[in-house]
Amino acid sequence: MFGTLSKLKTHLNDNHEVEYHLPVGEERLALNPLIGKTLTMTHTGNIFCSSCGKKTKKSYSQGHCYVCMTKLASCDMCIMKPETCHFDQGTCREPEWAMSNCFVPHYVYLSNTSGIKVGITRHSQIPTRWIDQGATQGLPIFKVSTRKMSGLIEIELAKFINDKTHWQAMLKGHNDDIDLVEQAAKLIPLIEDKLQTLASEHQDIEIERLDANIQAISYPITEFPTKVKSHNFDKVLEVTGTLQGIKGQYLIFDTGVINIRKFGSYEVEVQHG
Repeated sequence: MFGTLSKLKTHLNDNHEVEYHLPVGEERLALNPLIGKTLTMTHTGNIFCSSCGKKTKKSYSQGHCYVCMTKLASCDMCIMKPETCHFDQGTCREPEWAMSNCFVPHYVYLSNTSGIKVGITRHSQIPTRWIDQGATQGLPIFKVSTRKMSGLIEIELAKFINDKTHWQAMLKGHNDDIDLVEQAAKLIPLIEDKLQTLASEHQDIEIERLDANIQAISYPITEFPTKVKSHNFDKVLEVTGTLQGIKGQYLIFDTGVINIRKFGSYEVEVQHG
């Protein structure tokens, strides 16, 4: 197979296990059947912008050229920090895109990745968001009508729990299960006053407290790395080894791990045994 990489495509089957496919150009390679087999990816040295398709010497914002990175709303800082949304100031890069992506229902959730954490995602990205982070459990706790509001609530919860995934720890094994429902019951009262303030300040935005079930997620892994060594196409063009597992957006080889999402738009040749 030959083409540019995109983030791993995922599907949660009836047994709550993630099924993975590696997009290479227009093709998709089923990865679960390759666990325990040799997989080789060779970078040609070419990178093509995922938006405009032009060749670029460096990838920005996971697969864009510099020009597109500075123009696209999906690459703006407010995507990483929703509370900095500047739509109401009239400075959004792409107002139509924002209406379809930021002014739609979002969830605030708890997940178990390298430990308990809080996060946010669009309504259409559950459980994909949890899978991309390598979470073994996920629980939506609030549903709101804008991305900015989800970010404002996340900030308040992040005062009490982590809002980051420690990816090295996540790749070294699975955490014990956490009763996320119980944790939510402890955390939410801590921000109750702030929730009421946000509701009064933004009366046009809905904030719904959810009563959901915990989603369990398992990953196709035969062996976890004891030390996490990262492969990097910018330094070594070939990544090869026995595929021992997949978690989040990481392929776990006996020779190291590689974050496929990091190398979106990199042109590669893929071979497997």
